[in-house]
Amino acid sequence: MNTMNMRDEPLVYELSRAGRKGCSLPKPDVPEYAVPEDLAREGLDLPELDELTVVRHFTRLSQKNFSIDTEFYPLGSCTMKYNPKVNEVAASNPGWRNLHPLVGDEYAQGALELMWRLQEGLREVGGFAAVSLQPAAGAHGELSGVLMIRAALRERGAHARKKMLIPDSAHGTNPASCTMAGFVTQTIPSGPDGNIDMAALRAALDETVAGIMITNPNTLGLFERNIEEICRLVHEAGGYVYGDGANMNALTGIFKPGNSGIDVMHFNLHKTFSTPHGGGGPGAGMVAANKTLAPYLPGPVAVKNGDGYTLEMPPKSIGRVKAFHGNFGVLVRAYSYLLMTGANGLRRVAENAVLNANYLKSLVEDVYPVPYKRNCMHEFVAKGTIADGVHTLDIAKRLIDYGFHPPTIYFPLIVQEALMIEPTETESKETLDLYADALKKIAMEAVAQPELLHDAPHNAPVARLDEVMAARRPILCYRG
Repeated sequence: MNTMNMRDEPLVYELSRAGRKGCSLPKPDVPEYAVPEDLAREGLDLPELDELTVVRHFTRLSQKNFSIDTEFYPLGSCTMKYNPKVNEVAASNPGWRNLHPLVGDEYAQGALELMWRLQEGLREVGGFAAVSLQPAAGAHGELSGVLMIRAALRERGAHARKKMLIPDSAHGTNPASCTMAGFVTQTIPSGPDGNIDMAALRAALDETVAGIMITNPNTLGLFERNIEEICRLVHEAGGYVYGDGANMNALTGIFKPGNSGIDVMHFNLHKTFSTPHGGGGPGAGMVAANKTLAPYLPGPVAVKNGDGYTLEMPPKSIGRVKAFHGNFGVLVRAYSYLLMTGANGLRRVAENAVLNANYLKSLVEDVYPVPYKRNCMHEFVAKGTIADGVHTLDIAKRLIDYGFHPPTIYFPLIVQEALMIEPTETESKETLDLYADALKKIAMEAVAQPELLHDAPHNAPVARLDEVMAARRPILCYRG
């Protein structure tokens, strides 16, 4: 497979030599059977490599990758925060790792207790009545929550309520989740302060409204100051309030969304509770609800009965949204993080995330305009309009030459040439100073030598790609 177009890096197939082997397979411990002809492929041209060549090849590739373990990774809205290695030790415990999901409850009491304690911890952090650990990612939690709203509306006989209100500063998955659940969406614009335009919200509230999906803090990195009023208005109109809890890392220990009137919300464990993010691996986006919607939670959920624990379905559950009981290894990591930080530690997490973002913003906002003149929360959005003919994409590519991963760019869409920067709470002042210095140097280059930005990156293993052609004509396999 052609993994990347690496400069001066031979491809796996180019290293192949006939007759070389890199492994010895054990003798089968089950009877051997011939593979049915209709299932067997002919001409499967796999590379023939010795073990040392394979190890060196993939080790070299890994050293060319950006990761939070090697470089500053300020990806706004997706929170590439450091994952403590103690979490990996906990998740690797054989008692967790080797437990089969089909064993009876009596043989899984430790796992069920962990799930129950994690549910209780997240319930307390969010200010909700109950939590389900089922969903496998943030967007999956979103869909689960919207399906819960749909089920509650159907039970009320409110079949005409098909409209979900979504602020223009919301995550892009929000309208997708609504559409998958059969709702139609209506965009609510932001006001001059970066929060929801209250007049537009009031005008949209009618008998067809199912609810609103609101991210707080929003993707501009700003706290929604009218959150209690928004919840009251939507409830009075007969709708429900869905909270996109992706940015809870700015609020833990300080603000409980459930206490503000939000009916149902998902947590992104990778953003707030330090579980791995990206790479196509397992995630978790558990969903929490107040007393009204808790009966509709996906299940099963862990329940404490006396001195033991069982799995039970909530009384009006929308059913399973994932096989078995969620991604258990990710749940272990999150629980480890909760135990290590504790209540006071979670508050410090939020305080430091907000402090780091505001500090970094103060260092660069004189060069990179910040459209909303307010203190931010865990992230901020600046504009890459620093020189004629230079775009945000150029700035992002040039940052790679300085050893930093680019931030999120061109999102949210309501900010022209957006740079969405989230330093997280785990970065030091020294790192933030270096990053700000790199941004300022790039701004000077944009005026004096714009070609440096247009042709960047210059010293990365992969040159700037033609992103349009990569999307329209992807090369998905090696052709020798």
